Amino acid sequence: FLNRLTELLFLHVVMVGLDSAGKTTVLYRLKLHEFVNSVPTIGFNAERVRLAGPGASRGPRCHLWDVGGQEKLRPLWRPYSRRADGLVFVVDSADAERLDEARAELHRVTRLQENQGTPLLVIANKQDLPRALDVAEVQRRLALEELSASTPHHTQPACAVTGEGLQEGMERLHRMILKRKRRRRKKKQ
Repeated sequence: FLNRLTELLFLHVVMVGLDSAGKTTVLYRLKLHEFVNSVPTIGFNAERVRLAGPGASRGPRCHLWDVGGQEKLRPLWRPYSRRADGLVFVVDSADAERLDEARAELHRVTRLQENQGTPLLVIANKQDLPRALDVAEVQRRLALEELSASTPHHTQPACAVTGEGLQEGMERLHRMILKRKRRRRKKKQ
């Protein structure tokens, strides 16, 4: 009963991406509304996050899982993302050399049977850096048009250090999740 109640109260959102993309910085910016200097994640971090702006006492909440992005940890993405309400893929938009690797991993996780149709938010992080690619170029390099038609997605330019763009992206993800849930309920009826 308690697990079902928690499932109703909190969305299950999983955040993945290559190492050094800024996932943990995103997590703690959303949780604490301030910059937290972090170290590479070995395993995962998980926090309950309210998907409303700083100081908001109401609004949707989620369990946000930040799963490590080192190559040896990427096999963990599958069990953590299973049955997720939403996926967040964080990419370092200033690291053009690793975008091919990011594209391969993004397509691998979204093509898993259990992730088919799961709403996807791509955070084009580090937009404050001079070499950062714009959103259109990040989308092109990640080949988002090749994702399954059943996978709704949105790309949000952001800077996890300042928090710019994160709230808007999470609100957009929440709307995609709600739309999917409504569609599934209608299908069951």
